[in-house]
Amino acid sequence: MENKTATPKNGTAHKDVYKLINDQFIVQLQQGIIPWRIPWADRGLPTNLRTRNSYRGINVTLLAMLGYEKNFFVTEKQIGELGGTVKKGEQAHDVALWKYGNDKAVKTKPTLESYGVYNVAQCDWQTEQVIVLQERKTTPIAACEAILTNMPLRPEIKHKEQKAYYEPVKDFINMPKRKGIGTEEKYFATLFHQLVHATGNASRLGRKDLIQMAEIGDSNEYSHEELVAEIATYYLLSFVGISYESEDREKAALGWLEKIQNDKNFVISASTHAQKAVDYILRVERKQKEE
Repeated sequence: MENKTATPKNGTAHKDVYKLINDQFIVQLQQGIIPWRIPWADRGLPTNLRTRNSYRGINVTLLAMLGYEKNFFVTEKQIGELGGTVKKGEQAHDVALWKYGNDKAVKTKPTLESYGVYNVAQCDWQTEQVIVLQERKTTPIAACEAILTNMPLRPEIKHKEQKAYYEPVKDFINMPKRKGIGTEEKYFATLFHQLVHATGNASRLGRKDLIQMAEIGDSNEYSHEELVAEIATYYLLSFVGISYESEDREKAALGWLEKIQNDKNFVISASTHAQKAVDYILRVERKQKEE
């Protein structure tokens, strides 16, 4: 597959990383492709080959949307450590990194920098045994049920109306009955979306956008909160092994394109909050997140 989002490998702090990332999303959206909806279920979560740690936040979408057969990535230094070499003519892909000051006594805002990684397909390896995808141990629907069961402080789920919504004041989710919504995959895609909204409640993550949206109905907060829910939902679906495409792709692509073009912080901010929502739902502990 041709990778149209490849960029020079030497990502540095002097770049406008927000613009660099935004431009990649804009190219995709202009083609009618919604990057965070590209499934990576069969290719695995974007992961560093050397450390076996998964990428997080905006980097999940940046790497998954490249469309490689296997979602293993590695820095140029790590390629050498693993006994590989970069194929001639291949370019690295930029990923984002929050950089904090070295002086812990001085509180400073982190800066967003970039660095380059290569997909394993861009490299020659002495042995292919370094690249092994883990097999799933459960079915997608069983994995969805497990997520639902294990979510901490999960809101009550009701089935009183044939529409889906989260009620933030009373803290409950209403869902159509499973038989009335279609497939099991569609049911859980809809439910995950509402569960992500519920993570914004003050009793959970206290996400400002959800709280302000509930109190004053601000449209800007609504757009940002919806993107948080969109990104986190498709992360969860790919995580359990479901490839799901909603019917509003072209209309949604144009809507998100306008938002991202007008605010270069929009998609990065939403991705950060989406990752926090996913971590909460999946009970990812602090130690794992730091790794």
